[in-house]
Amino acid sequence: MSFENPSRDQIGDILAAAGNIAVVGLSDKTDRTSYMVAGAMQSRGYRIIPVNPSVDGEILGEKCYHTLAEIPEPVDIVNVFRRSEYCAAVAQEAADIGARVLWLQQGIISQEAADIAAAHDMIAIMDRCIKVEEAITMKGRSRG
Repeated sequence: MSFENPSRDQIGDILAAAGNIAVVGLSDKTDRTSYMVAGAMQSRGYRIIPVNPSVDGEILGEKCYHTLAEIPEPVDIVNVFRRSEYCAAVAQEAADIGARVLWLQQGIISQEAADIAAAHDMIAIMDRCIKVEEAITMKGRSRG
Protein backbone atom coordinates (compact mmCIF):
# COMPACT_ATOMS: atom_id res chain seq x y z
CA MET A 1 0.00 0.00 0.00
CA SER A 2 1.41 3.37 -0.94
CA PHE A 3 1.98 6.02 1.69
CA GLU A 4 -0.43 8.90 2.05
CA ASN A 5 -0.02 11.90 4.34
CA PRO A 6 -2.86 12.78 6.69
CA SER A 7 -5.37 15.31 5.37
CA ARG A 8 -4.85 19.02 6.00
CA ASP A 9 -7.59 18.90 8.63
CA GLN A 10 -5.84 16.01 10.37
CA ILE A 11 -2.51 17.84 10.22
CA GLY A 12 -4.19 20.89 11.77
CA ASP A 13 -5.53 18.70 14.58
CA ILE A 14 -2.05 17.22 15.15
CA LEU A 15 -0.48 20.68 15.35
CA ALA A 16 -3.27 22.04 17.55
CA ALA A 17 -2.64 19.26 20.08
CA ALA A 18 1.17 19.38 19.96
CA GLY A 19 3.35 20.91 22.61
CA ASN A 20 6.85 19.44 22.51
CA ILE A 21 8.54 19.10 19.12
CA ALA A 22 11.91 17.36 19.06
CA VAL A 23 13.84 18.57 16.01
CA VAL A 24 16.36 15.96 14.88
CA GLY A 25 19.18 17.53 12.91
CA LEU A 26 18.51 21.04 14.22
CA SER A 27 21.54 23.14 13.33
CA ASP A 28 23.02 25.79 15.58
CA LYS A 29 23.79 27.85 12.45
CA THR A 30 21.21 30.62 12.06
CA ASP A 31 21.28 30.52 8.25
CA ARG A 32 20.19 26.87 8.05
CA THR A 33 16.63 25.91 7.17
CA SER A 34 16.28 23.73 10.27
CA TYR A 35 17.16 26.70 12.51
CA MET A 36 14.76 29.07 10.72
CA VAL A 37 11.87 26.58 10.72
CA ALA A 38 12.37 25.61 14.37
CA GLY A 39 12.67 29.28 15.35
CA ALA A 40 9.41 30.08 13.60
CA MET A 41 7.65 27.20 15.34
CA GLN A 42 9.08 28.32 18.68
CA SER A 43 7.77 31.84 18.08
CA ARG A 44 4.31 30.33 17.50
CA GLY A 45 4.40 28.83 21.00
CA TYR A 46 5.66 25.31 20.41
CA ARG A 47 8.37 23.95 22.70
CA ILE A 48 11.35 23.07 20.52
CA ILE A 49 13.73 20.38 21.80
CA PRO A 50 16.95 20.33 19.73
CA VAL A 51 18.52 16.96 18.89
CA ASN A 52 21.96 17.03 17.29
CA PRO A 53 24.83 14.70 18.25
CA SER A 54 27.47 17.26 17.28
CA VAL A 55 26.14 20.19 19.33
CA ASP A 56 26.79 20.62 23.04
CA GLY A 57 24.94 23.35 24.88
CA GLU A 58 21.84 25.13 23.61
CA ILE A 59 20.09 25.94 20.35
CA LEU A 60 17.29 28.53 20.35
CA GLY A 61 17.73 28.83 24.12
CA GLU A 62 16.90 25.14 24.69
CA LYS A 63 19.23 22.37 25.88
CA CYS A 64 20.41 20.30 22.91
CA TYR A 65 20.32 16.52 23.28
CA HIS A 66 22.51 14.11 21.33
CA THR A 67 19.73 11.51 20.90
CA LEU A 68 15.98 11.32 21.30
CA ALA A 69 16.45 8.81 24.14
CA GLU A 70 18.17 11.50 26.26
CA ILE A 71 15.08 13.75 26.29
CA PRO A 72 13.61 13.53 29.82
CA GLU A 73 10.04 14.50 28.91
CA PRO A 74 7.31 13.38 26.51
CA VAL A 75 7.63 14.35 22.84
CA ASP A 76 4.57 14.90 20.67
CA ILE A 77 6.24 15.34 17.27
CA VAL A 78 9.66 14.24 16.07
CA ASN A 79 10.48 16.65 13.23
CA VAL A 80 13.35 15.31 11.10
CA PHE A 81 15.94 17.30 9.16
CA ARG A 82 18.07 14.35 8.08
CA ARG A 83 18.62 12.64 4.74
CA SER A 84 16.23 9.83 3.85
CA GLU A 85 18.74 7.05 4.50
CA TYR A 86 18.90 8.04 8.20
CA CYS A 87 15.15 8.29 8.76
CA ALA A 88 14.41 4.63 9.56
CA ALA A 89 16.78 4.78 12.54
CA VAL A 90 15.19 8.05 13.67
CA ALA A 91 11.73 6.50 13.29
CA GLN A 92 12.77 3.62 15.55
CA GLU A 93 14.16 6.06 18.13
CA ALA A 94 10.91 8.04 17.96
CA ALA A 95 8.92 4.84 18.52
CA ASP A 96 11.17 3.90 21.44
CA ILE A 97 10.40 7.18 23.25
CA GLY A 98 6.66 6.95 22.55
CA ALA A 99 6.37 9.93 20.19
CA ARG A 100 2.97 10.30 18.55
CA VAL A 101 4.09 11.77 15.20
CA LEU A 102 7.10 11.29 12.92
CA TRP A 103 7.40 14.31 10.62
CA LEU A 104 9.93 14.24 7.76
CA GLN A 105 10.58 17.70 6.39
CA GLN A 106 9.97 18.80 2.81
CA GLY A 107 12.10 16.82 0.37
CA ILE A 108 12.53 13.87 2.76
CA ILE A 109 10.77 10.58 1.99
CA SER A 110 11.41 7.19 3.59
CA GLN A 111 8.95 4.34 3.14
CA GLU A 112 10.93 2.33 5.71
CA ALA A 113 10.50 5.11 8.29
CA ALA A 114 6.77 5.31 7.50
CA ASP A 115 6.46 1.53 7.94
CA ILE A 116 8.22 1.71 11.32
CA ALA A 117 5.92 4.53 12.38
CA ALA A 118 2.84 2.57 11.32
CA ALA A 119 4.04 -0.54 13.18
CA HIS A 120 4.25 1.54 16.37
CA ASP A 121 0.94 3.42 15.98
CA MET A 122 2.68 6.68 15.15
CA ILE A 123 1.36 9.06 12.53
CA ALA A 124 3.87 9.66 9.73
CA ILE A 125 4.04 12.82 7.67
CA MET A 126 6.59 13.05 4.87
CA ASP A 127 7.80 15.65 2.39
CA ARG A 128 6.00 18.48 4.15
CA CYS A 129 7.39 21.56 5.89
CA ILE A 130 5.99 21.79 9.42
CA LYS A 131 6.23 25.61 9.35
CA VAL A 132 4.24 25.86 6.10
CA GLU A 133 1.63 23.37 7.30
CA GLU A 134 1.31 25.21 10.60
CA ALA A 135 0.73 28.52 8.79
CA ILE A 136 -1.94 26.96 6.57
CA THR A 137 -3.78 24.76 9.06
CA MET A 138 -3.60 26.88 12.21
CA LYS A 139 -4.82 30.17 10.76
CA GLY A 140 -7.54 31.25 13.17
CA ARG A 141 -7.24 28.09 15.31
CA SER A 142 -6.04 27.87 18.87
CA ARG A 143 -3.72 25.25 20.26
CA GLY A 144 -4.11 22.98 23.22
